[in-house]
Amino acid sequence: MSRMTWLALAGVISTRALAVGHLADVSVIDRDTGRTLETHFHDGEYWVAGRPGAHYAIRITSHGRRLLAVTSVDGVNIVTGETAAHHQPGYVFEPRQGYEVAGWRKSDSQVAAFTFTSVPRSYAARTGRPDNVGVIGVALFAEKPRPPKMSRPAPPPAAVLERADAGASAAEGQPQAAPDRDAGATADLRARQSAPAPALGTGHGRREHSPSRQVEFERATAKPAEVIRIRYDSRENLVAMGVIPVTRPRVPDPFPDSRMGYVPDP
Repeated sequence: MSRMTWLALAGVISTRALAVGHLADVSVIDRDTGRTLETHFHDGEYWVAGRPGAHYAIRITSHGRRLLAVTSVDGVNIVTGETAAHHQPGYVFEPRQGYEVAGWRKSDSQVAAFTFTSVPRSYAARTGRPDNVGVIGVALFAEKPRPPKMSRPAPPPAAVLERADAGASAAEGQPQAAPDRDAGATADLRARQSAPAPALGTGHGRREHSPSRQVEFERATAKPAEVIRIRYDSRENLVAMGVIPVTRPRVPDPFPDSRMGYVPDP
């Protein structure tokens, strides 16, 4: 699915939902409460409100086909730590497989937990890349069809998430240079930093056990079939930006039953 088609679909989706996507459902989970964060659609963007200090996960659930999900947080690839680009490695999902991606991949057995934190303490800012803090990206690739004899049984539901092998990335060509910093992104970050509360970024948290293994995956196309983009900030800032509408509290009436009149007919 092209970006243009994705934007067209976004316009007809409810303004308040829990998951985003067509080829896969993508949502953000507050791991400390177990709650799926509500997704708000505002001015062409999807937003979620994070709690400073909370650990979170990106839940991805494939619909009906095997997919590669190249995933980024704050403009950084969560598997390799490189400035994110579509051709890089990601996670492979079997049809209808769901998994909560909970951190930066440190090895085949560990991740560093995603945590909502201030922009200066975010992993992207600490590694000199602060311009794209505040966004989660998932680029989805369909698999190139294989002959029937090469078909494989799906793993059991409890199987760990799988990482695309280097061969799949190499087939796309040489790695591209990191893009120049975008002036618009910098201006947007400054606007977020001037909001009522400090803007949120994603930190490099505690080490956690999270096994993975490398598998083969040949992309059907060089460009992603769908790109999902979810932005995040604190609830206070999203209210100030108009992303989350403010509900006016009911004004109490000191004389709620002071209607003028006479005895009504039975």
